[in-house]
Amino acid sequence: MTQPSHEPDQHPPGEKPERTVEDVMWQRVERRRERIRNEIRRNREGGHKVPTWVLAAVLGALLLGWLYLIVFD
Repeated sequence: MTQPSHEPDQHPPGEKPERTVEDVMWQRVERRRERIRNEIRRNREGGHKVPTWVLAAVLGALLLGWLYLIVFD
């Protein structure tokens, strides 16, 4: 995808220039990139309420319990 070209305005004064499909798509891509950057920044800052190892331990316990019920029932 190429970046939109920035040509001088060729529309009458007082009217908004018409956006092309390429402009709309490029803006959508840029907004998505910005959301991803913000999410990565928030994740790197930390501040998690529950450590990852606790979540992994709970998941493991649930899976082992489920497996126990299947095998020994």
